[in-house]
Amino acid sequence: MKANGKCLCGSVELEAELSSTEAAACHCSMCRNWSGGPMMAIECGDSLKVSDEASVIRYQSSEWAERGFCAKCGTHLFYFLKPANQYHIPAGLLDIEAEYKFSHQIFIDEKPEYYNFSNETQNMTGSEVFAHFESEQ
Repeated sequence: MKANGKCLCGSVELEAELSSTEAAACHCSMCRNWSGGPMMAIECGDSLKVSDEASVIRYQSSEWAERGFCAKCGTHLFYFLKPANQYHIPAGLLDIEAEYKFSHQIFIDEKPEYYNFSNETQNMTGSEVFAHFESEQ
């Protein structure tokens, strides 16, 4: 399924072929620091097309990942998991919000106590997430 999105100022437009319409929440401290709360994202594999790569700043936030944002307005555009060559796009950035199913949460062991989701989801701790990605390589 194709989905489109753009940053707040319109400088960067994205086109993604979604791997699924399952949304995930990441509660790791880096995502919470980056976004001010959990990152709600949709996986799109390596199919991301960016209209103006010159307006995208890629920040290497760890050995295994980059975070992309618009250089003009600061909109969060993607989380790129380098070993798996996977882009994860913030769910609210894409134009098909009604299609999403909130299916899983990762780094659940880092989730602060001040919020909870009522959805029934698959939950993984940080060590379970790392073990999962190591087994896929």
